[in-house]
Amino acid sequence: MAAPADAITSATPERLPRQTLQSPPVATPALQPSDLLSSPEDEASAFAFTPTHLHQLIESRNAASLHAFGGIAGLARGLRTDLKAGLSADEDILEGKVTLSSILSHDPNTDSSAQGFGHDGTTSITHPPAQQPLPRQRSTPASKPGAYTTRRTTFHTNATPRKPPKSFLRLLWLAYNDKLMFLLTISATISLTLGIYQSVSPPSPAQSDTAEEEEPGSNIEYIEGLAILLAIIVIVLATACNDFAKNAKFARLNARKAERTATVTRSGRHVTVSAADVAVGDVLHVEAGDVVPADGVLVEGFGVRCDESALTGEGGLVDKVCASVAAERQRGCCFILGGTKVETGVGSYLVLQVGANSSYGRIMMALQDEVEETPLQQRLGLIAKRIIQFGLVAGIVAFTVLLIRFLVDMDRIEGGAEAKGMAFLDVLILSITVVVIAVPEGLPLTVTLALAFATTRMLKDNNLVRILRSCETMGNATTICSDKTGTLTQNEMSVVAGTLGTSEEFADGSFTSTRRKTDDRSALPSAGNFIRSLPKAFRDLLEASFALNSTAIETSNPGEFIGSNTETALLKFGLIHLGMGPVSEERSNAEIVQMIPFDAKKKWMAVVVKLPTGRYRMLAKGASEVILENCSEVVRRDEQEELDIATETLTPEKMSQLDNAMQEYANRSLRVVAIAYKDFDDHPESPELSGLVFIGAFGIRDPLRPGVIEAVRSCQKAGVFVRMVTGDNFFTATAIAEECGIYTAGGVAMDGPTFRKLTPPQLDLVAPRLQVLARSTPDDKVRLVRHLKGLNEIVAVTGDGTNDALALKAADIGFSMGLSGTEVAKEASSIVLMDDNFASIAKSIGWGRAVNEAAKKFLQFQFTINISAGLLTVISAFVGGPDDSAFSVVQLLWINLIMDTFAALALATDFPTPGLMLKKPEPRTAPVLNTTMWKMIFGQAIYQIAVIFTLHYAGAQIFGYSSAEQLDQLQTMTFNIYVWMQFFNQTNSRRIDNNLNIFEGVHRNPWFMLVQAVTLAGQVVIVFVGGAAFHTTRLTGAQWGWSMLFGGLTIPIGVLLRLVPDEPLRAFALRVKRMIPAAWLRRRRIDAEPVAEKPSLARRLTRPAKKLFGSRSTVEGPAVNESHASQAGTVLPDVETYDLTGSIEAAKHGLEGPAGIEVHPDTRKDDPILFDACDGNLTPPSQNPESLRWMQVTKTE
Repeated sequence: MAAPADAITSATPERLPRQTLQSPPVATPALQPSDLLSSPEDEASAFAFTPTHLHQLIESRNAASLHAFGGIAGLARGLRTDLKAGLSADEDILEGKVTLSSILSHDPNTDSSAQGFGHDGTTSITHPPAQQPLPRQRSTPASKPGAYTTRRTTFHTNATPRKPPKSFLRLLWLAYNDKLMFLLTISATISLTLGIYQSVSPPSPAQSDTAEEEEPGSNIEYIEGLAILLAIIVIVLATACNDFAKNAKFARLNARKAERTATVTRSGRHVTVSAADVAVGDVLHVEAGDVVPADGVLVEGFGVRCDESALTGEGGLVDKVCASVAAERQRGCCFILGGTKVETGVGSYLVLQVGANSSYGRIMMALQDEVEETPLQQRLGLIAKRIIQFGLVAGIVAFTVLLIRFLVDMDRIEGGAEAKGMAFLDVLILSITVVVIAVPEGLPLTVTLALAFATTRMLKDNNLVRILRSCETMGNATTICSDKTGTLTQNEMSVVAGTLGTSEEFADGSFTSTRRKTDDRSALPSAGNFIRSLPKAFRDLLEASFALNSTAIETSNPGEFIGSNTETALLKFGLIHLGMGPVSEERSNAEIVQMIPFDAKKKWMAVVVKLPTGRYRMLAKGASEVILENCSEVVRRDEQEELDIATETLTPEKMSQLDNAMQEYANRSLRVVAIAYKDFDDHPESPELSGLVFIGAFGIRDPLRPGVIEAVRSCQKAGVFVRMVTGDNFFTATAIAEECGIYTAGGVAMDGPTFRKLTPPQLDLVAPRLQVLARSTPDDKVRLVRHLKGLNEIVAVTGDGTNDALALKAADIGFSMGLSGTEVAKEASSIVLMDDNFASIAKSIGWGRAVNEAAKKFLQFQFTINISAGLLTVISAFVGGPDDSAFSVVQLLWINLIMDTFAALALATDFPTPGLMLKKPEPRTAPVLNTTMWKMIFGQAIYQIAVIFTLHYAGAQIFGYSSAEQLDQLQTMTFNIYVWMQFFNQTNSRRIDNNLNIFEGVHRNPWFMLVQAVTLAGQVVIVFVGGAAFHTTRLTGAQWGWSMLFGGLTIPIGVLLRLVPDEPLRAFALRVKRMIPAAWLRRRRIDAEPVAEKPSLARRLTRPAKKLFGSRSTVEGPAVNESHASQAGTVLPDVETYDLTGSIEAAKHGLEGPAGIEVHPDTRKDDPILFDACDGNLTPPSQNPESLRWMQVTKTE
C-alpha cells in the first residue's frame, strides 16, 4: 500500500507558497555515531539511549542526525517500542538491556518491522490492527501492569514540577509585614514593659497614699499592652489562615487547568490518556488543533504544519515531514516540539522527551503560575490607597492634637516619669490605632477570597477558570456570541434522514419542523431497508466515503470513535447499516495517497485514494451547498449496474430539487452534510473542488440540550443579549435559534457572505439586532467580536476549533469547549466549559456578579465602620483626652478584626442569588460605590454616631448612673451596643440595592453563619471575662437588652434607608459636585475613548427605503464612528455595494429580496430595526431601552 512520496503533502514543502515556509533554526551540526559513543552510557538503564542522547537529537533539529541513531527504526528499537503498535499496555518493569552498540551496528535496511513506511522513502497514514495487541511484558510479582516504572524512572514523567506554595509561616510573615503593625507592636511592647515595671516595682512615697485607696489587684498596668499584642497575633493568624485556604483553592485550580488528554497507540489500540501519562516511546496521534504535549519525531502524517512561535518567537507555520523522508532527502523538519500548536494536518509521532526535559517543559520551569491581579482588585487597590492616605492624615492630626494636649497637661500628670511615659504611649498607640482602623486590610482579601470561592464552585458547575479576571468580567457581560453545535445542542449526532442521487430518500423516526411545516415523511423507507436495497457499488462507495474520508479514529471499545462528531455520526451510520468493519482495517485495505484536512473557511475535506484499476478517486465531504455547487453530475440507481456507478448530468432542475431537499432538512433543525467524488486518470497534483459527481446528502440530528431554553431566557432576563454564531446552514441555524429562544421578534438573521459585504457604518446599524450569523467563518466571528467591543459591549464568545482562537482572544471572555474543543482553543480561552453546555455560561454570569457584589458588600460594611469608629474615637479623644476615648485601643482592635478579616470571610462567600440574574450588567466605567450604597453608608454611620455619642456623653444622666461601677457598665454597654450594631449591619450589608430581602440565600452560606457565631461568642466572652484587658465589666440583663435593642434597630434603619428614593440624592450629589472646583475633580480617563461626532451617513443609507416603503424609521446617525473598520481588521467594500436598508425592509414586509438575510416573521411592521442604538453615549446597544422596546427577547411566564 505504499504510495509515492511526491503524493504526500507533508513531504513536499517545495510545492507550498514560498512566503508560508518557515525553516526551524538548526542549533548544531548533524550528530555522528561517535558523538553518542563518547557520552557515558548508563549501565543500569534498560534502553540504548539516555535522556542526554535524546536531548542532543532534539536540540540538533537536523534530520541527518537520525542516522546516528540508526534511523527512525533504530530509535524505536533503542526505546523498546513499536512504531505501529506503540508501547505495550501491560509494560511496567522491563528486563534485559538494549545496548547502544547493537543499535548502531544494526543494518536498518534489513529490518522494517518497526517502521510505518516502505524502504522507498514513501509514507502513508497507517492504522494499527485492532485485534493484534503486543505480547505482555514479563513482570515481577511486585510490578503493576501499565505503570511503565522502568521507562518513567529513566526518562521521568510528563509533568513540570510546580513552584512550591508559600508555607504557613511565610503567610504569617506576609500578614504581619506592615509598617503600621511594626509600629503598633513596638508601642505595645514598650507599654507592656513599662506596665510590668510599674506592677513589680515598689510604689514611691507619693503613690503610697493613692495605692491604699485602690482595690487589691488593680495594679496591672501591663494588661493593655499584653492585650494589644494578643490582638495583633489573632489578626495575623486569621489573615494567614484565610490566605492559606485561598492559596490551596488556587493551587487546585491551577492543577485542574494543567489537565489535558492525548491519544496514544498502546498494544495496537488507540487509547486516550492524560497528557501527564505520556511516556517516552509512546506513539502519539496529533491533528489540527492539538497542543503538542511532548517532543518527538514525526513517524507518519499528511499536511502537518505547526506554529512554533511560542518557542522560537518566529512567526509563520513550519511544515513537518516524516522522519524517513527527511532523513533520506537530508532536508525538511521532522521534529515535533512540545508546547507548539498543530495548525493543519494529521499524523503520529514518536515521543522522545517529556516533562522538564522537553523544550516546553524547560521554559515552563522558569514561568510558574502566579495569581494575577484582576481589574476589580486594581480598582479597589486605588480605593484602598486613598483610604490609607486619609487614615494617615487623620492619624497625624489626632497625634498632633493629642500631643499638644499631653504637653499642656503634663505638669498635672501624677506618678512620675513612668506615668508620663505611659500617658505619651497612650497618645501614640491611640493615634496608630486610628490609622489601623482606617486601613482596609480586608479589602483585597475580600476580592481574593471571593475569586477563590467562586472559581472553586464554578468548577463544580463545569466552568474551569483559566484567567482569573474573566471570572469578574463575566458578571458584566452584555452580549454572548454562542456556537450552536455542542453548546446549545447535545453534540450527540445521528443520521436520521438522507438523499441519494436526486430521488432516493430515507428517514428514521419522526422529526418535525419548528417553524415551517412540510409534508409528512412517514412513507419514506427506514435507513436499514433503504441501504439494503442499494446495489453493491453504491454501498461500497458510501462505505469508502465514510471510512476513508475521515480523521476520526477508533477507540478500544467497538463502535466508539475519537474525532469530529459529524464524522463519528457518519461512521456509526456506516457500522450499523453498511456492515462496515473496523475503520482501521478499512483504511489499511485502501491505498490512501493524499488527505486534504477540513478547513473551516472552505468547509470541505477530501481524500485521494488509488483504485485497483490504477486510476485515482477523490472523495469529498462538506457543507451541502458548497459540495452541491461544485457538482456537474449526480449518481443514479441502475439495477443493471450492480458493480459500477451510473451517473447523469446534474441539470438546473435536478440541482433545484436537491437544494430544496437539503433546505427542508435544514428547516427541520438538521445539519446537512453532502458527499461527492471525482475520478482521475493520473494522480492529481493539486485536486480542486470542481466537476464532482454528487453522491448524496445526509441530515444529522443534534438535539437541544436539556435546560438550554431556560438558560437562554435567564441570560436575557439578566440583560445579556444572546447571539448564535455558527458555521451551520442558514435555515438550520435560524430554526434552532428560534427553538431555544435566541431568534425572536425584532431580530435579524444573516449569513456569512452577506455579513462580509457590510461596511462599518452598516454594521453599526445592524449589529444591535443581529441574533443569528450562519455560515460564518472564524474571520467573521473575529470581526463581529471586535465591532461589538467598539460599540462598548462586553463580549463573551464560545469556540471549539483552532481557527476560533483569534475570536476567543479578541473577546472580553472566551469560552472554549472542554469536551469537543481543540487544545489551541483552550489555550486561547479564558474559561473552559467542561461540559460544553450553554447553561454553564449562564451560571458563570451569576458567579461573576457574585464576585463583584462581594467587594461592594464589604465596602458598604467597612466604610460605615471607617466613618463611625474613626469619628467617634478621634472626636471623643479630642474632647476628653486619650483616657476619655469612646473605645479603648484593644476594643478598637477587636472591632478592626470584625470589620476586616471576619467580614471579608462572611461577605465574600455568598452564592449567586436569583435576584442577581434580574439585574442589568454594569458598564465598564461604573463606579464601585453607587448612590444606593453611599445612602446606606452615611445613613447607618449617622445612626451609630448619634447613639454612641449620646450614650457616651449623656448616658449617665439618661440612665441615672453615678457610681464608678455603673459608669464602667455604661462604657461597656456603649462598646457592646456598637459591636451589636456591626453584627446586624453585617447582615444588612448582604444587599447593596434597595431590595428589602437581606436574608436571601443566607442559609446556603455556612461561612456567614460561622462568622456571625464567632463574633457573637467573642463579644459575649469579652464582656463577661474581658475585664481589665478589654476595659469591660459584666452587664445586667437590662443593659444586655438595651444593647440588643440599639443593635437590632440597624435592620429597620436599613429598611427605611432603602425606601428613600435614589434620584433626589443623586441630583443633590451632582449639585454638590458642581460646587467643587473642577481642578479638584480632574483626573485622567483611562477606561473610555472619546466618542467621535456622529456622521450623517445613516440618513443616506435609509433614505431609499423610506421612499420605497414609507418606513417610520427615525435614524439620526450611525451608532459609532468609522474607526470600527480598522478595529475589525477587514478590508471592506464601498458603502454603496450592498443595500442593507432595502434588504431589511424587503425581509420585514415579506417581499422578495436578496438571499442571506432575514427578519423574524413576528417583527412589527413599524419597527425601524436600523437606528442609532448607541444613543450618542457609552451605553452599549444591547442595553438601549429604545432598542429593547421593539425586541421580545424574553418569553412571558
